[in-house]
Amino acid sequence: MSLTITGRNLEITPAIREYVHTKTARVLRHFDQVIDTQVMLSIEPQKHIAEITMRLRGKDLHCEASDDNLYAAIDLLVDKADRQVIKYKTKAQNHVHEPPKRQEMTA
Repeated sequence: MSLTITGRNLEITPAIREYVHTKTARVLRHFDQVIDTQVMLSIEPQKHIAEITMRLRGKDLHCEASDDNLYAAIDLLVDKADRQVIKYKTKAQNHVHEPPKRQEMTA
């Protein structure tokens, strides 16, 4: 998985980079087939915004979270992304086709 962290009106310090890296590693515990991850951190007056775009095979997931504290916004963001990845994974696992030869013909 490649991880890209960018900041708008914000300098990405090594501490922020390490925090985002450790938090996004939590998503990989549930689903390890993430191709690419882009994290965008920005500061607006009175709030911090964190966005993530995760590229999976066949789907792109996008989440956004905002809070007064940057670290709290990152925590909320990772929670949302984790729930979306789990939802995607369960849909992919439950989608089972029965081969056409095995289907019964009803008259």
